[in-house]
Amino acid sequence: MSNDLNLRRVRGNNEAEAPVQTRANTIVKEADHATPLELSNITIRYGGGKNGSDAVSVVDGFDLTLSAGEMHCVAGRSGSGKTSILTVGAGLTLPTSGRVLWEGDSLETMSDDEIADRRRALIGYVDQGGALIDGMSALENVLLPAVPDGEVEQRREMAKDLLDLVGLGRRMRHRPEQLSGGERQRVAIARALILGTRVLVVDEPTASLDRASANRIISILKDTTSDGIAVLVASHDHELVRLSDTLTELI
Repeated sequence: MSNDLNLRRVRGNNEAEAPVQTRANTIVKEADHATPLELSNITIRYGGGKNGSDAVSVVDGFDLTLSAGEMHCVAGRSGSGKTSILTVGAGLTLPTSGRVLWEGDSLETMSDDEIADRRRALIGYVDQGGALIDGMSALENVLLPAVPDGEVEQRREMAKDLLDLVGLGRRMRHRPEQLSGGERQRVAIARALILGTRVLVVDEPTASLDRASANRIISILKDTTSDGIAVLVASHDHELVRLSDTLTELI
C-alpha cells in the first residue's frame, strides 16, 4: 500500500502552523505532546478478595513511552498480559498500580467522564477480530464513533475516503458477514481513525489472517505512523514485530 495517509502541512502568512489535513479530509490536530501515551511502573493483578483467593499478577512494573509517529509492538505468548496492557493504555481498565499518562496528563486526576471524553479525542481502539456490528454496512460501522456527537453527516465523506485508503471503497455497502477477516479488520481500523486519532491501539490485528491479508494490515498500520499517529499493537506476528519501531517482549 502506498503512503496515502501522509499529512500535508501548510503555513499561513503569519507562519503559524495551520491545521493539518489528510487525503481523507480528516482534520488532524497537531500533537500537543511528543509522547501521547506513557505507562509508568504498571502492575495489573486479577482475582483476590473476600473469598480468600490470591491475586494473580499478570503484568508487573511495565514501562512504556510511546512517541508520536512510532509503532511499538508488545509481543509474547498467550496469557502474558498483552491485551491487559493495551486496555490499560487505552483507559478501558485501570491498572492495579502505576500511572497512565495521556499527553502528559495522568488518568489518576480524571473522572470517569473525563477519561471517556479524552479517549474519544485521543485514542482509537481496535480489538481482536474488529468487533463490527452485524447488520450494518462497512460505511455505517466506520461512522459509529461520530454518532454520540451528532456528526454522522459531517463525517460521511471522511468515512468514505478512509475506506478508500484501506482499499475498501468498493465494498462500503457490504455488511460484516459479506467481508473477509482481513477486510473486517481494515474496516475496524478505518473506524478507529474517523475522529482524528492520535494513538491507535490494536490487539492482534493479523491473528487468523492469511499472509497476504496480514501484510496489508501491517502496511496500513505503518502508513498511519507517517501521519504522526502513534501505534501500540499487541502481536506475535514475526513480520509485524520486525517492522515495529520498538518492541517489548513479555515472558
